[in-house]
Amino acid sequence: MSEVQKKKYSDKEKNNIFDHEFMPHIDSMYNFAFRLTFDEDDAKDLVQDTYLKAYRFINSFEQGTNAKAWLFRILKNSFINEYRKKSKQPSKVDYQEVETYYNSDSVDYNITSDLRIDAVKDMLGDEISNALNSLAVDFRTVIILCDLEGFTYEEMAKILDIPIGTVRSRLHRARNLLKEKLHSYAKNMGYDTEEE
Repeated sequence: MSEVQKKKYSDKEKNNIFDHEFMPHIDSMYNFAFRLTFDEDDAKDLVQDTYLKAYRFINSFEQGTNAKAWLFRILKNSFINEYRKKSKQPSKVDYQEVETYYNSDSVDYNITSDLRIDAVKDMLGDEISNALNSLAVDFRTVIILCDLEGFTYEEMAKILDIPIGTVRSRLHRARNLLKEKLHSYAKNMGYDTEEE
């Protein structure tokens, strides 16, 4: 929607759009956010940030269009912006938390804490989730959007802000990478893994 066509919604219309077009997608948004972040709290923060931005820029949304794709695009952009910001920062350690932990009586010094392992511990044993999570974020994202969320190539191109040809090639490469990672698992499960 261009600037000229941008609609100015009343507060009642904004609330109606938010409640009836945005809120029904909150579970899908959380699932997408969790698959990107591997952390429940980060996923909740990402979804909350997405809905805040959606409400703030609601006049850019055309009522009756694909709200789910619009929200996924906001979430994806927020995730990438935060990811870039974090990747440029050095690692941070909360020394107060470390000191408290090691000064407590029940400390087991043999235990190490890896937040990524904690975040995916419920998924251990799930070969497909592990294989998907091991893909680079660009490949993981296209698999999630296409194969799990059911977006079309056109919708994915808008969400990811890339040409449709790039969507197709990235999805093809992502599926091949996933296939390679799952080859031995599929063979052990009795599937025919010979090339057609």
